[in-house]
Amino acid sequence: MLSTIESINSVINNFIWGLPAMICIIGVGIVLSVKTRFIQIRKFPYAMKITIGRMLKKRKASDGALTPFQAVCTALAATVGTGNIAGVAGAIAIGGPGAVFWMWISAILGMCTKFSEVVLAVHFRETNNNGELVGGPMYYIKNGLKKHWHWLAYLFSALGVLTVFGTGNATQVNTITAALDSALINYNIISADSTHMINLIIGIIIMILIALIMIGGIKRIGRVTEKLIPFMAVLYIILAIGVVLVNINNVPAVFKSIFQGAFSPASVTGGAVGSFFMSMKKGVSRGIFSNEAGLGTGSIAHACADTSKPVKQGFFGIFEVFVDTIVICTLTALVILCSGVPVGYGQAAGAELTISGFTSTYGGWVSIFTAVAMCCFAFSTVIGWGLYGQRCIEFLLGPKATKPFMAAYSLVAVVGATMNLGLMWSIAETFNGLMVIPNLIAVFLLSNTVVQLLKDYFNGEGKKVK
Repeated sequence: MLSTIESINSVINNFIWGLPAMICIIGVGIVLSVKTRFIQIRKFPYAMKITIGRMLKKRKASDGALTPFQAVCTALAATVGTGNIAGVAGAIAIGGPGAVFWMWISAILGMCTKFSEVVLAVHFRETNNNGELVGGPMYYIKNGLKKHWHWLAYLFSALGVLTVFGTGNATQVNTITAALDSALINYNIISADSTHMINLIIGIIIMILIALIMIGGIKRIGRVTEKLIPFMAVLYIILAIGVVLVNINNVPAVFKSIFQGAFSPASVTGGAVGSFFMSMKKGVSRGIFSNEAGLGTGSIAHACADTSKPVKQGFFGIFEVFVDTIVICTLTALVILCSGVPVGYGQAAGAELTISGFTSTYGGWVSIFTAVAMCCFAFSTVIGWGLYGQRCIEFLLGPKATKPFMAAYSLVAVVGATMNLGLMWSIAETFNGLMVIPNLIAVFLLSNTVVQLLKDYFNGEGKKVK
């Protein structure tokens, strides 16, 4: 039975993340970029100024809403996750160093895609029965498109509910237990035989933490993410830059291998990765998996922001993809490639490859940090995706369904902590790909609305901006 599920999922996964998805993701990114006259490049300095400036301002949000800073932290909580550590390592191992180049291309286009998603989510959002702001792909489909497209909103929500249990919860908790087990065994605190009981205890603790945060509602989620995200991201960036500086002599050769490997992988990987398309596929798919541009989920958090300006909040989408992929994913790639650790090209790899890059530079003690970082990254993803699942189930079944969802979502943490989830990772990636389809159709159809809102903004408040 399991082998049948695995083979069916493999066929769907290969199709979803094959040529059609590449054309769809890159194609919509190009269309949006052309229509907005490459807003992500043209107004990049303004985007950084306006987002960082608003993040530094202390302000309170009205009831049922988040501050713009809490909204971006909640969205980053879901995007900055294990994909930044394990996903990048996997992309390099299977696609060669050239996969990093395609990750950058997907991020540059993804900045515009995510900008558009956030603009639409804030513009077409609603206020629910509890007085909370709600929005995202299902709402911009429902409120922005004609009735014959509304089935896409329900499809997106249904796929969202299915995806959160795997992508957002079980696989992330599994990463937490794997990281903690590894650190505890390395320091002889526990034996390999006792991991099952330890994992069960970890799972129960995480289940309680998730329940406490989720029951506290949108405000508590915002308060947790605004403290956790900046701390863990800055610490990870500092240590990663340290690896690059220690191995600074290797940097020119690494960048050469990235550009050369993007178009001729075999020349860099010794033939282990011979396909240009494989390098491109891994770079783009892992980029999307990490920054969620095209997935639409990040816009659900931004729709909760206490702002009346969709375009202004949209610039946070550009900021997010930049931080997640151009900064954090690139630093992870440089940690692996600059440190000189052996990469088994053509073979699957994960977080252990990134950890090797850190330990080869700093020594064994840094494995404690990487374990803590992975736990923080993974836990923040669980919280962010918990909000997404809550909004999807509310759209499908109404507000009364959110409490049973929270209970089920919390319990899944125990499953994630105690089971082998090899197949679950693969299924999660497939569902991620399926969610892209209804969202990108909607964003494409609503692209003229984005352009109009952009024109209105720069004819008004943003008129002085050059």
